[in-house]
Amino acid sequence: MKLALNYRKDIEKCIKFIEEHIKENITIEEVANQSGYSLYHFCRVFSLCKGMSVMEYIRWRRLSLAAVELFKGRKIIDIALDYGFETPGGFTKAFRKTFGYSPTEYMTRMTGYADTKITFEIGGYIMNPVIVKKTAFKVAGYGIKTNITGATYTKDIASFWVNYNGENLENKMYKILNPPKHGEVGLCVPLSEDGNAIYLLGVIVDDFSKVEEDMITVKVPEAEYAVFTTTPVHTTKEKEQKEFAEIIAGTWKYIFEDWFKESGYIYDESKLDFEFYDERCHYRKDTVMDIYVPVRKAK
Repeated sequence: MKLALNYRKDIEKCIKFIEEHIKENITIEEVANQSGYSLYHFCRVFSLCKGMSVMEYIRWRRLSLAAVELFKGRKIIDIALDYGFETPGGFTKAFRKTFGYSPTEYMTRMTGYADTKITFEIGGYIMNPVIVKKTAFKVAGYGIKTNITGATYTKDIASFWVNYNGENLENKMYKILNPPKHGEVGLCVPLSEDGNAIYLLGVIVDDFSKVEEDMITVKVPEAEYAVFTTTPVHTTKEKEQKEFAEIIAGTWKYIFEDWFKESGYIYDESKLDFEFYDERCHYRKDTVMDIYVPVRKAK
């Protein structure tokens, strides 16, 4: 474990490695090795900082660079093979899924290509988290199994949220479990070193006696946390709460890219981070939620 965490620098180092080997058959293990972190922790941090999994990022970069090549007059088949696609058809399908057009349509509609970088400003509201010690607790609820190293990890989580809201699992969960307090816990629990994990959205319970077969349970160990409260956002008129989701994603990005390197703390990989949603995040003018990051003092 590193004693001085600079996630921004380490992620940039990995991205540089990707760029230098973008036309090669890069493995996720090779990329993770550049960071010095465990495979699971690296993939989790990368997805939180970049908003996509490592393999999603590699594919996106290949397609972005391929888009540039189109304007140099190269044949589609040559570009496809150059960037690791087995067939022109597979390349065209991936290209359309990413950009909304086939390579030929893209060339006719676009007059140029710019590699844009989207930044999200958090501001000073969350610069000083509260450090708290929290005893062990039990969580029960609904979730999915996924693999944090896979290209579909972020999509798996998004799909789960759609299903969670669509099937009204929140009301079902509260009715069955009858927790002592209102509040949902969202957490990702590693199952193996190769990236298998469970994403769970549940409630804190005294025991698991009321848990049904289709539910998942987790015992969260005692830990010291840096608790970040997101910037307040108005959500009373926004059903999908897209801005709130952007605020949460931006907060995670700030934690790993900016806060850690100056904090005097390191991430405690033996514990679990989690998100906490309570009555403060239900369609209010000042909607917020909390992010609990397990930490320990750097030596």
